[in-house]
Amino acid sequence: MTTSQIPSRDVLKAQAKRLRADLADRGQPISHAQALETIAHQWGARDWNTLLAMAATVYPGWAPGQRVTGRYLGHPFTGLVKAARQSAGGYWSLTLRFDTPIDVVTSEHFSSFRRQVSATVTPKGVSPQKTSDGQPHLVLRAA
Repeated sequence: MTTSQIPSRDVLKAQAKRLRADLADRGQPISHAQALETIAHQWGARDWNTLLAMAATVYPGWAPGQRVTGRYLGHPFTGLVKAARQSAGGYWSLTLRFDTPIDVVTSEHFSSFRRQVSATVTPKGVSPQKTSDGQPHLVLRAA
């Protein structure tokens, strides 16, 4: 089972609450903890804490005008989402405008500063593209 199949924590808690209420209506009351553990077992998890670790986390969408921070090609930045569009598979196509231009060249012989970039990120704000050392091009967080 992949974690994308497991609903959010709020949905899981609501399932446990409904289970507890349904059993109480049938004259088989259980404790809140028992309801949580039963839901965890139904989802194939060892216990409630394991299920919560596997549960889908709802990530915020990205919106024009939103302040962001992160790393671009290893350089920390603060900036603004200039354009945002949700793509297939939950990915986001973003245009970011940095508060301070970033030198994207590692050579000591010349520089190339970027003030604005376009990138694709996962819902967590991490680009699937990686540099030659395996680091994501872009790691983004809401400010």
